[in-house]
Amino acid sequence: MLNLSRIKSIYHIAICGTGMASLAAMLKNRGYRVIGSDENVYPPMSTFLEEQAIPIYQGFDAEHIRQEKPDLVVIGNAMSRGNPEVEFVLNEKIPYISLPAALREFFIRGRYSCVVTGTHGKTTTTSMLAWVLQSAGLQPGLFVGGLPENFGRGFQLGDGPHFVIEGDEYDSAFFDKGPKFLHYMPDLLIINNIEFDHADIYRNLDEIKTMFRRLVRIVPSRGHIIANADDPVVQEVVQPCYSNLHAFGRSAAAEWRADEIAHTETGSRFVIQHRGETVAEAEIALWGEHNVQNALAVFVAATQLGFRPEHILKGLRTFRGVRRRLTRIGEVDGMVIFDDFAHHATAIKETLKAVRSHFPSRRIWAIFEPRTASAKRKVFEKQFYAAFDGVDRVIIAPLHRPDKVPEAERLSVERILNALRDKAIPAESIAPGEPMLAYLSEHAESGDVFVFMSNGDFNSMPTKLWHVLNHKRGQ
Repeated sequence: MLNLSRIKSIYHIAICGTGMASLAAMLKNRGYRVIGSDENVYPPMSTFLEEQAIPIYQGFDAEHIRQEKPDLVVIGNAMSRGNPEVEFVLNEKIPYISLPAALREFFIRGRYSCVVTGTHGKTTTTSMLAWVLQSAGLQPGLFVGGLPENFGRGFQLGDGPHFVIEGDEYDSAFFDKGPKFLHYMPDLLIINNIEFDHADIYRNLDEIKTMFRRLVRIVPSRGHIIANADDPVVQEVVQPCYSNLHAFGRSAAAEWRADEIAHTETGSRFVIQHRGETVAEAEIALWGEHNVQNALAVFVAATQLGFRPEHILKGLRTFRGVRRRLTRIGEVDGMVIFDDFAHHATAIKETLKAVRSHFPSRRIWAIFEPRTASAKRKVFEKQFYAAFDGVDRVIIAPLHRPDKVPEAERLSVERILNALRDKAIPAESIAPGEPMLAYLSEHAESGDVFVFMSNGDFNSMPTKLWHVLNHKRGQ
């Protein structure tokens, strides 16, 4: 454990990552002197840090740390041996820590920790749970890897007893290859689902299951585990369970069930049952059965925290979602453009299923960029063959930075396109930028729905298409 009373200044190596910048701002607001460095210093993170009055060094140089003489260094998980600042910290034996360990020591320890995990839905579910607490009058701490519309940023210090955090299974740092979520000391744990992902650090699903088992084992006996009853892998890893286990889902095995799901113009409605008895009728401003599941998990979690149903339902009803989770960019001549973060085949399938439920008779374009380490790997290729079922047109961009994946392990976009064409789904591979804009503009028809999916900025394709279509229709 750190002696926090002796720490006055904290240096961040790779400060411009979303999580690192949020942590830096939280520490600055706690009264610490915060500085940092990065080699990619540009908006929006550079602007955000400037607004927080946090100085940033451009590039990595041991002299930066020598001059600043920090009491503690936070090392981002993208950093590795050979970085001059990392080497200086190790040589000079300056105290250092990973981002998740810093969150634990400075913000989670001493509070009731609510950790939300799973391959899909973490960001939305974390944000939703935090908003339920906030709307009920508490001021929870929050740390999430997205931008919740209700909060306007991905973190909140809060002075309430709870800290709500997204529990990422990705590794923590070069010196700590365990998942981030093992640092967060969960009192309440939500497990939405578990699939193979992060193929750059895990070899198979069994390795991921091992990490979730370790997480389940550190929940106290008086704590709560909210587990998806519909996911056999989740049900496997929570046994044996030494905490209070609450199963949610749609299957008969679920103690808490979502039933009578209806899609509305503005979102979804559903009935919540507990052991066969109806306890509430809920409404959310989000589409898709996957978001109904997220909301059900939040309802169960908030119930265990002692909240009355009416307070939980108010929070669910007024939750406005997370930016880039099926964010509506705009509408032109009846054509609607969405920007979404989906990158795993399952997330793509559920997102497109939600869009189809809302636009049952309109032509839907799915436009996807394989960008993550997993999305670019051959091991996931066959999952993409079925991910686009139910849409009318598909465009898949070439792999982003294919050099990051060994050639023998790379996904083949052409094989996916051929599999889609075999099912009579028109599919093309077009690079983002002018070629993609020209193709979409030429083939767009009134009433079309465009869904862009990438975990990166996708060369701003959604916004650019909106401008192009606006200009074209204005002529």
